[in-house]
Amino acid sequence: MEEKNLNDLKVEIKDLIIKTLNIPDITAADIDDEIPLFGGENTLGLDSIDAIELVMAVQRQFNVRIDDQNLAREVLKNVNTIAEFITNNKVA
Repeated sequence: MEEKNLNDLKVEIKDLIIKTLNIPDITAADIDDEIPLFGGENTLGLDSIDAIELVMAVQRQFNVRIDDQNLAREVLKNVNTIAEFITNNKVA
């Protein structure tokens, strides 16, 4: 399988967030790569249940393992941190 470039990966992550969490009226273009997905600055209004669903979806879609809560917190900071984790931890 050919490697996706980083921008394609980020769009795929954003689409996965929107689809998994069923967020209406938001497109991938509306999600900033740097804005925290959880916390005061985010426009998506995500909570801890969303985090669990997102971890499971990322693991399924990208064939990676996020084994502990502290790691999940780091990985799910923003789109960039998810993309970096996937790039560095993809299982062949």
